[in-house]
Amino acid sequence: MSTDGRRAREGERRRSSARHRRGRAFTASFVIVLGVLAAIGLGGAALTTVQGPRVTATEFDPAAAVTASGSRLLFTTTQSLAEVDPSQVSVSPAADFTVDTSGRTVGLRFSLPLWDDTTYTVRIAGVAGLGGGPPATIEDSFTTPALQVYLLERSDAGDTIFRSDLAGDAAVPVFRHDHIEDFRATASHLVVSTVDADGQSHLIVTDLDGAGQRELPLPGTGSVTDLQSADRGNLIGYTFTDADIGADVGRESALFTASLSASQAQTPPTPIERTGGDSRVDDWRFVPGTDTILMLTFDGALTLVSAPDASGRTADPVALGNAVAIDSIARGSTVAIVERADGPLAIDLATAEEKEVAPTDPGLGQASSVLALADGSTLRLLTRLDADGVTVEQTSVAVVDAAGTGARSVFTVPPDDALLQACISPSGRYAALLVAPNVVDNPYDGYLLPLPQRLQTHVVSLADGKEVVALRGFDISWCQGAPRG
Repeated sequence: MSTDGRRAREGERRRSSARHRRGRAFTASFVIVLGVLAAIGLGGAALTTVQGPRVTATEFDPAAAVTASGSRLLFTTTQSLAEVDPSQVSVSPAADFTVDTSGRTVGLRFSLPLWDDTTYTVRIAGVAGLGGGPPATIEDSFTTPALQVYLLERSDAGDTIFRSDLAGDAAVPVFRHDHIEDFRATASHLVVSTVDADGQSHLIVTDLDGAGQRELPLPGTGSVTDLQSADRGNLIGYTFTDADIGADVGRESALFTASLSASQAQTPPTPIERTGGDSRVDDWRFVPGTDTILMLTFDGALTLVSAPDASGRTADPVALGNAVAIDSIARGSTVAIVERADGPLAIDLATAEEKEVAPTDPGLGQASSVLALADGSTLRLLTRLDADGVTVEQTSVAVVDAAGTGARSVFTVPPDDALLQACISPSGRYAALLVAPNVVDNPYDGYLLPLPQRLQTHVVSLADGKEVVALRGFDISWCQGAPRG
C-alpha cells in the first residue's frame, strides 16, 4: 500500500473514532437531561399533590352579572378535582347559586342577577384533588359595576331614549325619533317601536349606543303594541293589528315573535297561535329565563305556549284556566301571579299547581297589582279609599311576606299624583315606580299608548325603602312591558 493510502485510512479511523465519541457524549447528555426533566416533573407533581389544588385562573364577567341571570364564575386549578358540594361554598353577601365540577375546573352559576356596585367574596373550602393530597380553600373577590338604565322621554320637539346611571347626573341621549311609542333594552340591543307620519308602526333595532340602526320586517302594515323581550336568545315579541282591520278582515292583537340577531334580520316574524280557541291576545309575558310565553287571549283563556324552535316545531300548549289579567312572573322562579274574578292567584308554570295569594290587611288598602319576588314575597300596589269608597285617601307600595301577615311600606304616593306602574329590577334590589305628578293638570298625549305628558320614575331600594333617585321619563329598561296608561 502506498504511503498516501495508509495516511488516508488512518485519517478515516481518527474521524470515525471522533464521531463515536461525540455520539456517546450526546447520548449521555440526553439521558442526563431526560433524567433531570423527569425528576423536575415528578418533583413538581409531588409538590402539587403535597400542596393541594391551587387556582391558576378565574373567569367572570361582572357587568353581565348585574343584568342577567345565569352568570358563571369559573376557577381553573392545578389538579383534576373531586366533586364540590354546594355546602362547601359560601358567597358574601348571600346569593343563590348552583355549583358544578369538571376536570380541573369548578364553576358557580348565579341563579339571579347580582346586586350592582357591590363587592362579593366567593370561598370554596375543602377542595380536593383526585390524585390525593391535602384539601385546599380557594377564594376570589370581585366588584360589580354600577347599574346603567335606559328611559324614554316624549316631548313636542321629538322623543328621546336616554342612558343614565342611578345617580341621575349622567343622562346621555342614545336614540331620537319624532314619535317613539315604546322600546325594550336587551343585553346587546335597543328595539324601538316608532310611528311614521301616516300612523304606521315600525320596529328599529340599534346597538346599545344607538349605532347600527336597522329595521325589522313586520307582518304587514299596521300597529305594533305590547312590545316585550325575552331574557335570552335575542328574542322579542309584540302584538300586531292590521291597518285595514274590519269586521271580517285583518288581524287584531295577533302575537308575533322575532329575532334581533343580525343573521336573521330579514326573516319574517313568527306568529304565535293557540289551536282550538281565540288567538287574539289581551295580555302576555315571556317566562323569565326562557323563550316560553304565557298568553291571555280575548276569551279569557290563560295558556302557556312555546316559541317555535329552529325547525319550526313547538311543544304542546298547556291550558291554565281563565284569568282577567297577568300581574307578573317572578325572575328566578316559575311562579306567575294572575288576576281572576275572585282575586289574585299564584300559578307554578312548571307544575300548573295553583295557590291563593294571601290577602293584605284591609287597613292598608286594596291591592291593584301584585308583583312576585323570587323569595316568595310580593310587592303590592295598595289603594285606600275613604269611608264612602269613592275618594282615594292614599296610594302606597309595600313588600308583603309570603304569608300576607307582614307588610312593609317602601313608597307612598302624594294624594295629587297617580301611580301608573311598578317594575322590579332584575336582581330584585330595587323597584321602579312610575308616577304622574299633579295628575289633574297633567294632560295625556295623543299616542297609541297614551300617557300623561309629565312623568317621573322613582327608584326605591326594597331593602330599606329609601329612594335612590327620581328620573324623568318612563319605560325604565328593567320593566318587562310598557305601562298600561
